[in-house]
Amino acid sequence: MTQETAMHSTESPQPQRKPRLALMGEFSAGKSTLTNLLVGRQILPTRVTATRLPPVWISYGEEAAYVVSNDGTQSAINPEDLNEVAMETTAMIRLFFPSDALTLCDLIDMPGISDPNMPAEVWQSLMPHVDGVIWCTHATQAWRQSEAAVWESIADGVSGPNILLITHFDKLRSDRDRARVNARVGKETDGLFDSIFPVSLSQALDAGDDMEAWSNSGADKLVEFLVETLLNQPHRGVSASNTSAVPADSAPEQISQAEVFAIGEVRDAAEHSQQEAAPAAVPAGGDYVVPRRVKAQRQGARPSVRQPRLDVLDE
Repeated sequence: MTQETAMHSTESPQPQRKPRLALMGEFSAGKSTLTNLLVGRQILPTRVTATRLPPVWISYGEEAAYVVSNDGTQSAINPEDLNEVAMETTAMIRLFFPSDALTLCDLIDMPGISDPNMPAEVWQSLMPHVDGVIWCTHATQAWRQSEAAVWESIADGVSGPNILLITHFDKLRSDRDRARVNARVGKETDGLFDSIFPVSLSQALDAGDDMEAWSNSGADKLVEFLVETLLNQPHRGVSASNTSAVPADSAPEQISQAEVFAIGEVRDAAEHSQQEAAPAAVPAGGDYVVPRRVKAQRQGARPSVRQPRLDVLDE
């Protein structure tokens, strides 16, 4: 190989991939409900008694679900059986759905940062593979010291977009309380996030075809900002050290069975190669909800049929 050829090969374009957004926050802050809202389907349990799950990595593809064990092996699972996953031997869950939102980015629903049933190493091991964060903080206890401490520890490693959601905003009954929380959180997080949105996810899911209710929930501004930001954000190059990168000839919307991590006793996220075969379809179950709200375009029409209400006990 000549010097010129060698130089050309090192300067060749890197494989591209979509941004990866982690949904993070305290236990029961609304992360799983937000995932369901963005994907347009109830794919994750939201009941307090059913949220003991490892990280759930969700990508665009034919409907399928896999359990990834600590040694990196994968096994197909029915999404209805996610609650049966053995936490001690599971590194993460991989889900694939043909959702508009997932053509723009991958979503990683993280366990609660203070969940007593979930060691921090479980979600920390995935952070090197995260580009941006949507942080959910409960309005009645917004931006606790524990949240600020965790964000400080990870902020330098996430390039964005980074968004802060003040969830359960409808729990604040007076305009004075809402203004006070907004002002305090804005002051305490000044410069830490690209944008802050107060939102009621339960109201967003209830809105159906009611444009006024959808707007009042605060979700309209969040979705508009998120879609615009992701549309204007170029796909990221995969570093040479990322050995399980998506092949360069794989279109973003065709990503299937992406990275698998071997998380052993030290939980060091070592990625494995992507399987060439497309994942087998697995019945996903769950009702579709507000699919029009996250479209991979700057403007979209609402559906003509009101969508069913989701269970939002943890919002």
